[in-house]
Amino acid sequence: MRTALGYADSALKRGEVPVGCLFIYKNEIIANGSNTVNETKNATRHAEMNCIDTVLEWCSSQSKPYREIFKEIMVVVTVEPCIMCAAAMIELEIPKVIYGCANSRFGGCGSVFDVKAVYSDSVSDIRGGVFADEAINLLKLFYKGENPNAPKCKVKKKNKEQISN
Repeated sequence: MRTALGYADSALKRGEVPVGCLFIYKNEIIANGSNTVNETKNATRHAEMNCIDTVLEWCSSQSKPYREIFKEIMVVVTVEPCIMCAAAMIELEIPKVIYGCANSRFGGCGSVFDVKAVYSDSVSDIRGGVFADEAINLLKLFYKGENPNAPKCKVKKKNKEQISN
């Protein structure tokens, strides 16, 4: 998880929501990444989706069947996967997901919606709360500021007290 937190910190420094992720196959990290939503201006470029793409490339370069590889992967991610990412991981039959803090806005592993309960039970082991405080602190740092890529109507309005300080 500490390595994933490092990727989250890197994302924060680039102005991205600080989420870091690792895909581990047979004790080897074969994919790592962070959110690139703002950089790419593509709302689907979450850390997990970026890692999925990296694993697909890795499988292709190693001439390995991706469906079989995903069945042996463990995902370590700093924030509970959103509904989209949780559904993708279930579709790929990833058996184990370990995450840091809960995602009370978009969580797909039980905080908002439990994709596993409705969609499939291929993910047999989902655990949260690992280094949760560290993950939350990175998110707090991000949400203190403004997202420069947010549409004008979505940019946070500073209240008078904040402006006068």
